[in-house]
Amino acid sequence: MTMKAILMTRTGPAEVLTLGDIPEPVLTEPTQIKVRLRAAGINPIDTKIRRNGLLGPGPLPAILGCDGAGEVIEIGSAVDCFRVGDRVWFCHGGLGLEPGNYAEAILLDQCWAAPMPQSLDFIHAAAGPLVLITAWGMLYDRGRLQAGQTVLIHAGAGGVGHVALQLAKGRGARVLTTVGSAESAARARDWGADEVINHREQDFVAEVNRLTDGRGADLVAEMIGPEVFARSIGCTAHFGDLVTLLDPGHVSMAEARLRNLRIGFELMLTPQLRRLTAARAYQVNILRQCGELIDAGQLKLHVSRTFPLEHAAEAHRQIETGHTLGKCVLAID
Repeated sequence: MTMKAILMTRTGPAEVLTLGDIPEPVLTEPTQIKVRLRAAGINPIDTKIRRNGLLGPGPLPAILGCDGAGEVIEIGSAVDCFRVGDRVWFCHGGLGLEPGNYAEAILLDQCWAAPMPQSLDFIHAAAGPLVLITAWGMLYDRGRLQAGQTVLIHAGAGGVGHVALQLAKGRGARVLTTVGSAESAARARDWGADEVINHREQDFVAEVNRLTDGRGADLVAEMIGPEVFARSIGCTAHFGDLVTLLDPGHVSMAEARLRNLRIGFELMLTPQLRRLTAARAYQVNILRQCGELIDAGQLKLHVSRTFPLEHAAEAHRQIETGHTLGKCVLAID
């Protein structure tokens, strides 16, 4: 049997993504499940891998896409967590180690999947895993966010940002965020921001310090780049936390040292890249907890655009504009 998949044939622009027919995967391990994919989330890491190359030793052509949601259609002889017909969501594959989710089916060990929230459709479920695990790690694990603290979340209308706002508010924090447009500002308020700073019109450092009476934010969650990271030092409270998703580059840490800041890095792909079994299991548990919040109406995932599988290149171009509210998702019929 064959299936449709989007193949990354080489590194380069979005046009290197092509629709092809490949053999459908076959169970090889007793604890594997086979999932008929109904949707695949699109994340900036997908576009970076497409431009710069795979993060693992896998050959080209490769299938991208870390986030998936679908139905279990076959199980190995030792599978005891799922049955055929169960709906699951997960962050697995797409990095160059195992095939990703821009396809009609995928194999994965049962350990790396979680039951989908009952209240979600496949499109919204596929939008969630990577950003939820990332935001949780930034705020709760690396950032140690506590009730009553003030947090600054950069890019609060983006993929990670829009769920980070909700998770921070759910922890009882005062939530500040930066955005780049009036539409993003309105959305950010809907998602829980107490104060919204338009970085195109305001100096976010001065504004955060004004809003905190000169103290700065107890935690800053940075996901934009070295310049914003460097500037954020000036509005992080003494003895506070500054957590980034990116490599800050050659940034002077003199002021960070004077402030006794804890600098944290959040890369939720590390457990998969380094085969850290316990850390991956912890991430699956995060998905389970987020699923409970979603079903309780306390956490929402925003999908701004949906593309059919064959339009993956167009979806990548949209992500690369840097102006996407929430998430973009591939719908797989």
